[in-house]
Amino acid sequence: MTATVHTFPGKTTPSLDAMVQLVAADLNQVNAVILARMQSEVALIPELAGHLIAGGGKRMRPMLTLACARLLDYGGARHHKLAAAVEFIHTATLLHDDVVDGSGLRRGRRTANIIWGNPASVLVGDFLFSRAFELMVEDGSLKVLRILSRASNVIAEGEVNQLTAQRRIETSEDQYLDIIGAKTAALFAAACRIAAVVAEREDATEEALDAYGRNLGIAFQLVDDAIDYASDGATMGKDAGDDFRDGKVTLPVILAHARGDAAERTFWRDAMEGRRTSDADLAHATRLLETRGAMADTLDRARHYGQRAVDALGPFPAGKAKAALVEAVEFAIARAY
Repeated sequence: MTATVHTFPGKTTPSLDAMVQLVAADLNQVNAVILARMQSEVALIPELAGHLIAGGGKRMRPMLTLACARLLDYGGARHHKLAAAVEFIHTATLLHDDVVDGSGLRRGRRTANIIWGNPASVLVGDFLFSRAFELMVEDGSLKVLRILSRASNVIAEGEVNQLTAQRRIETSEDQYLDIIGAKTAALFAAACRIAAVVAEREDATEEALDAYGRNLGIAFQLVDDAIDYASDGATMGKDAGDDFRDGKVTLPVILAHARGDAAERTFWRDAMEGRRTSDADLAHATRLLETRGAMADTLDRARHYGQRAVDALGPFPAGKAKAALVEAVEFAIARAY
């Protein structure tokens, strides 16, 4: 019997504490690699990179690499550099995303592009990507290199796909799922999968961990897209309503638009095309998402993908590592409450 995702209001709030405790010693090693490899004789590079890397991020993706390695009883140290590479890829994409989106807040702090400007943010993002690839090459596994380089490529494709879909209210649910599967879930999947490679496990184990990470990543992004409309800057660590004002056609919007009457569909088109972006418009959008059931159904879908992630862990034995990985799914979904 597989575990089940239980994430309902009123229950004990899940957290990443179990995972943090599970991988604490390994994470110290990863953080040492990150600190060493973000150094440069060009002072702006560690200054800017450190602003984001030390900015309160949960290190969820590298912790997934470490926790999956623990699940497989891997006793080596290769995963330390590879988990650092995963974090560098993630940080590089955040730097680039904030430039593309013109974001002002990240994890409750001013974004690097606001402090140092867009050119510096893009170039330091490039530096971190190159550092990630150096770490992959040092590991020496072509399979690891193939998995992480492919993920980097897919993330870039997802970001471009999202850019082309921006302000296009006719974006389909399938295209939306393609976008988040690429821009978010691909790195979650790769972070988990490489643990099976370094532990020298069979393809079936790789596939199971890939499925766990991919479905967790989709659930994570679905929740993010829902709480953009239902949270605030203190909770989200970014400006509330950013997606709305940027014209990002996320699943809540797709569902509300499809279910709306003619006046509502006109509102959504105007909003996504940048003609309705005031605080009052955002409040109206949030009401429509609730009345049309778009928020509830988006979170239902998140729970569905979360359950798929948990089910992917079915073949693995019970223990602290598996429990921590299950709770990570519960944490990803419980952020909505």
